[in-house]
Amino acid sequence: MRIVVALGGNALQKPNEKGTPSQLWDNVRRTARLLAASIGDNEVVITHGNGPQVGQLLESMIMAADVYPVQTIDIADAMTQGWLGYLIQTALEEALGFRRRVLALITRVLVDAKDPSFLNPSKPVGRIVSQREAEELSKRYGWKFERDPRGGYRRVVPSPEPLEVLELPIIERLIRDGTVVIAVGGGGVPLVRQGDRLRPVEAVIDKDLASALLAIGLRADTFVILTDVEGVAINYGRQDQRWLREVTTEELKVLYAKGEFPPGSMGPKVLAAVRFAEATGNPAIIGSLDEAPDVIAGRRGTIVRPP
Repeated sequence: MRIVVALGGNALQKPNEKGTPSQLWDNVRRTARLLAASIGDNEVVITHGNGPQVGQLLESMIMAADVYPVQTIDIADAMTQGWLGYLIQTALEEALGFRRRVLALITRVLVDAKDPSFLNPSKPVGRIVSQREAEELSKRYGWKFERDPRGGYRRVVPSPEPLEVLELPIIERLIRDGTVVIAVGGGGVPLVRQGDRLRPVEAVIDKDLASALLAIGLRADTFVILTDVEGVAINYGRQDQRWLREVTTEELKVLYAKGEFPPGSMGPKVLAAVRFAEATGNPAIIGSLDEAPDVIAGRRGTIVRPP
């Protein structure tokens, strides 16, 4: 079987952690053990988020701006792919007893230069700052800030639709040879076509949507999204909450249109699962990282099927 597994942020850094090297290694090694117990001899591609890490990196650049030049988001995306990919690669090879090779690949994803998100940035990155600091940073770097619901302001950047995974043919060759590939980290590095050149853009691509695009391109048998809850729920967090064990894409689209799944949490995961299932006719599964072996095997989580 050919499986694409998208790791949520809890695979790398817990919400209450600062992301120290020891914390990252502990989390990644635990995740690697769960994956090693799940993948067997299947062809496997692993994707991952980078939200806390790319925010930390961008903030570090600001703090050192008087000494070193501030880099663009596309460069920060590439840096975090290398950073986190190295951790996962090393931990997973260890967990597999070095029986299989694991390779982290810097992955670029094509987006449309005319994507509406470039005119209306909405993806928050970095820490919350005061109004005065937001105005200073906006003046200095041309950044856009929006008020955060928790108070203060956060930088917002475009989050365009992923159109093409540029390294797809290379990824396919590698997994055919038995290599476990780590790709599309943080949604990939966003690029646009400009004549016969590729131009980087300052944006953040949604990790789950990019992972679904990759899974579709690879014609995966299963697309698995591992997160911090046991699956997809209706009325999540309320007394009448109900977990969905199996659901069709049509049913999910109706619930999505009603606003059942928030855009900042379960929404992109549901949309990614729907896109994959409808494009391939194969199931997508959303479930808990803690139950990864059972989720990947289809025994736990929410299974999303085409109608």
